[in-house]
Amino acid sequence: MSDAAPQDPVCPLCGRPITSGARRSLHHLVPRLKGGKHGPVVALHQICHNEIHATLTEAELARDYNTIAALRAHPRLARFIRWVAKRPPEFHSRTPGRRRKR
Repeated sequence: MSDAAPQDPVCPLCGRPITSGARRSLHHLVPRLKGGKHGPVVALHQICHNEIHATLTEAELARDYNTIAALRAHPRLARFIRWVAKRPPEFHSRTPGRRRKR
């Protein structure tokens, strides 16, 4: 199964543990360029963070997707979450598609 330790944080987007071997990053719920420099941040798997930024613009993130619940409700991100939830916590791959503009 998983090598998750009881103290491993859980990725709020996909629900998988963020183990010591997993690539991780911090996501500003309101993008820094849109006034979120000192706002709340959450720890995510790097692949989850990449998918957020490949899917949504900075303006969309600031305006409509500045909570985990809103991100999880986005149709493309919901499909991604269902897909990545079946992968081990350390799984990482390139995010397909162009990175959208800020």
